[in-house]
Amino acid sequence: MSKLNLVAEPGTLDIRMSREFNAPRELVFKACTDPELVARWWGQASSTTIVDKMEVKPGGIWRYVQREADGSEYGFFGVYHQVTPPERLVYTFEFEGMPGHILLETIDFVEENGKTRLIDTSVFQSVEDRDGMIASGMEGGATESWDQLDDLLKSLQ
Repeated sequence: MSKLNLVAEPGTLDIRMSREFNAPRELVFKACTDPELVARWWGQASSTTIVDKMEVKPGGIWRYVQREADGSEYGFFGVYHQVTPPERLVYTFEFEGMPGHILLETIDFVEENGKTRLIDTSVFQSVEDRDGMIASGMEGGATESWDQLDDLLKSLQ
C-alpha cells in the first residue's frame, strides 16, 4: 500500500502531501467530487461525515460535518476557486471551530501508468496556522482519510 508523504519545510506557509492510488485519475477525481462518495471516505473512521453542501464549480461552496459517536459535530467549509476535471481542484478550507483561519488547498491528480498520484498542497496565512494544523494531528487524520479513500477506490473498480 502506498503511504502518505508529507513535506512541511520549517518556516514556510505550506504543507504538501502526496500518495499514489492504484486507480485511474477519473475515478479518484470522482471520489473527491461526488458527495455520496466523499461521505464514505473523508474524515476519521470513528466519525460519520455528512456532506451538507457540495457545489463543485468555481464559486461553489462546500460544507462537511463530522459527527462523532457522542453526537458532537465539527463543521468544515470553503469555496471552490478552480475545478478542472480530472486534473485539479482549488478551494478554501476553514474549520468552523477556528473562524478566520483560512487555507487555500490545491489538489492535483497526476496519472502515472494507470495509477493516480494525489498531490495536496495547503497554503496557510501564517507559519503559526500551518504549525498549528500539523500539531492538531493533520498527518494522522490525512493518513486515515486516504486509507479509507484507497479502500473505496478498490471497491469501485
